[in-house]
Amino acid sequence: MKSLPSAPVDRLRQLLTVFAILGSFAVNAISNLRPWGGQNIGAISNTQFANVLITPANYAFAIWGVIYLGLIGFGVYQFLPVSKQHPKLKTISYLLVLACVAQAMWVYLFLARLFALSVVAMVAILLSLIGAYLQLGGDRSPSPQDRWLLRVPFSVYLGWISVATVVNVALALYAANWDGWGLTPEVWTVLMLIVSTGLGIALLFQRRDISFALVLVWAFVAIAVKRANIPTIAISASVLSLVLLSLIFWSVSRRRWLERSN
Repeated sequence: MKSLPSAPVDRLRQLLTVFAILGSFAVNAISNLRPWGGQNIGAISNTQFANVLITPANYAFAIWGVIYLGLIGFGVYQFLPVSKQHPKLKTISYLLVLACVAQAMWVYLFLARLFALSVVAMVAILLSLIGAYLQLGGDRSPSPQDRWLLRVPFSVYLGWISVATVVNVALALYAANWDGWGLTPEVWTVLMLIVSTGLGIALLFQRRDISFALVLVWAFVAIAVKRANIPTIAISASVLSLVLLSLIFWSVSRRRWLERSN
């Protein structure tokens, strides 16, 4: 018996990926315009979790526009002939579908005030994106299509979800009245900023992932803005942002120098 041709299966995968992206976008949009429970995600964060210090200023969440624009770009990329040159695109697409489904579930769980379960959904998003990111490999000379429609979208999405996971865990622990093991919220916030910076530096050196590092800078500046009245956090977030920006500048300068040398 002959096996079915792969083309229809690939087309189904492509359409499923686009549907998942648009569905996740729709759920996020509806949750802000007509939130069930009366309050949207931002309102819950600003009221019930006003004292969680690692939460960034409201404007930071505008990055979702960039994330979904990038994901839509990836949806288009799937249909381009150049996409056939990426051997693991199928796996990446299915992992993104899982991330989008988990994203929609997270919205429901958070609005339902099921904060502990929302962490489970957030971790599912994170693990799906890490899997996709690893599948991308470490190609340091991608084509323009690969860079802007494949690698950058996943780097930006993963960068923001990495920050969001830390924030989500902090919110859930706050809701559970966690005592912080004797450490103050300020100390925990600074520690999490340092850990996140270390991750950004590691990816900057290993993969030259400027997009991921820039997302961290975006988040850190927003945290510094919101906590300007808490010098420990504002100064730490600002200094770490400058560290990342300096390393980004160094990475870009070094790459251009190497390109000229060759």
